[in-house]
Amino acid sequence: MKKRVLITGITGMAGSHLADYLLKEEPGVEILGTKRWRSNTHNVAHLGKTVKLVDCDLTDAVACINLLKGFRPDYIFHLAAQSYVLDSWVSPAATITDNIAMQLNLFEAIRSCEISPVIQVALSSEEYGKVYEHELPITEKNPLRPLSPYAVSKVAQDMLAYQYYESYGMKTVRTRTFNHEGPRRGEVFVTSNFAKQIAEIEAGLREPVVYVGNLEAKRDWSDVRDVVRAYWLAVNHCNYGEEYVIASGVTRTVDEMLQLLISQSRVKIEIRVDEARLRPSDVRVLHGDYSKFKAATGWEPKISFETTMLDLLDYWRMMLKSGAVTTSAATTSR
Repeated sequence: MKKRVLITGITGMAGSHLADYLLKEEPGVEILGTKRWRSNTHNVAHLGKTVKLVDCDLTDAVACINLLKGFRPDYIFHLAAQSYVLDSWVSPAATITDNIAMQLNLFEAIRSCEISPVIQVALSSEEYGKVYEHELPITEKNPLRPLSPYAVSKVAQDMLAYQYYESYGMKTVRTRTFNHEGPRRGEVFVTSNFAKQIAEIEAGLREPVVYVGNLEAKRDWSDVRDVVRAYWLAVNHCNYGEEYVIASGVTRTVDEMLQLLISQSRVKIEIRVDEARLRPSDVRVLHGDYSKFKAATGWEPKISFETTMLDLLDYWRMMLKSGAVTTSAATTSR
């Protein structure tokens, strides 16, 4: 019998890689992916007709019911969200209300349609926010002290997943994933932004300067291809209603990440701070302990950080060479 999988936000980095992984590892899987009508579908163009894409505004409760009535999935990977931290400072109300509403509508549609899928809710290490040295590495038991509107929205999603498990027996699995990167990463995120700037410099499209924000923050980066493998293990092996940290267990500063990218470039590059890239408050350090998740699933990261960064840089080189992306006015005006 075919496994029916719904991936919300399939056009994003994680959603598209999850589709790749399932099509390769689960022959015969049937995948339905949601997108917004204005979504850029470049990340899933290579999938052709192997997945079905539908326009669905998850903030519309009726649209969610119609979606699930027609498909009745066995598994749901809820990846759709406004996930850019900096944008959440610009539009805090939209970030919080939309991220909560999408999940609420999805959960209520599940109840309305009387189906019982396993639901992975993609949460974030940003929920932990302010962490003290003696609290590292971060486990599932760390207190949540969110430092951005985005982080607050993810705490709300986290608690909703727990509440619907307790109240209705909904089969939710709460994955608190730390930073994950790789090809197809949106250019608004720091790793991809730096990689794109370097690729543009190499192509002669901008001056040899990379503009940066806070380089002292420490992050725990994993490869997105390891992370989507973790998501599939989560829905098959984790306890419903529980939270799980997914991380590499290694921290690096943003500066170390940048220096690695620059070391793989062919040109001499200057670094300049751009005040517009600094946040009102920033998470100082994220360092995850994934031992609970490993015990439940046997998962460990396989792809090295160096490979992730080189693949990301090569992705932007390829995108620029193919003409699939152009240099933005905001980038060239710096």
